[in-house]
Amino acid sequence: MKLTVQGHEAYAYTGGKPFNPALPCVVFIHGALHDHSVWNLLARWCAHHGWSVLAVDQPGHGRSGGPLLPSVEALADWCLALLDAAGVQQAAWVGHSMGSLIALAAAAKAPERASHLVLMGSAYPMKVSDALLTMARDTPEAGMDLVNALSISSHASKPSYPGPGFWLHGGNRRLMSRVMASQPGSEVFSHDFELCNRYDGGLQAAAAVRCQSHVISGQADQMTPPKAVKALAQALNAPVTLLPCGHGLMHECPEQTLAALRTALA
Repeated sequence: MKLTVQGHEAYAYTGGKPFNPALPCVVFIHGALHDHSVWNLLARWCAHHGWSVLAVDQPGHGRSGGPLLPSVEALADWCLALLDAAGVQQAAWVGHSMGSLIALAAAAKAPERASHLVLMGSAYPMKVSDALLTMARDTPEAGMDLVNALSISSHASKPSYPGPGFWLHGGNRRLMSRVMASQPGSEVFSHDFELCNRYDGGLQAAAAVRCQSHVISGQADQMTPPKAVKALAQALNAPVTLLPCGHGLMHECPEQTLAALRTALA
């Protein structure tokens, strides 16, 4: 589905069903160096079980045009403008990693427009080490290799999603490269990590959220370990579900992640 948001074309995957703004809506927001495709399983389930779905590509990522936006708050404004463009008054916000910060900020900026808030692989503050920020800027290929290794909890995950033969490490690494190439000449990697590192409005945003919230974390997450989201979960009065996986929980624990999302959206 293509929409015009803030003067630029925006792409959202609708889960294999025509988008119907009359249905309850769920917006999926991807993390750094990712796009809508990380949500395929969850988006399809929601679309086939009574939800309208907008799994977005953020500006400058994947199929969405426009410049990279400068802050979490600016991306939250973009997400709210996306709702307007789609004719949606209220939505459930579901975000992964960097996307969890954007979902949090969107739910705080317009509390009346948020029905649910689900944070996956989240942390606050979401600080990035100086070494990784330098790699993202100066040696992005090596930086992507490191992030990929840290995002998956094992070296040889058994085939699970989307089926036998799917290589978690190879698939995630190829996705990061594809997103980097989607905007030639841009610094998508360093931009995304700097955006996470700079965000300092998490607890203030949590105080403004009015909808039911839920946190889903991987027990072996090295990028955003569960202890790093504890204060934010407490501020949101949100239950925390721990899954036996790393940072890329949607791919490493697909069935468990879907079950946790279904509970969060109930």
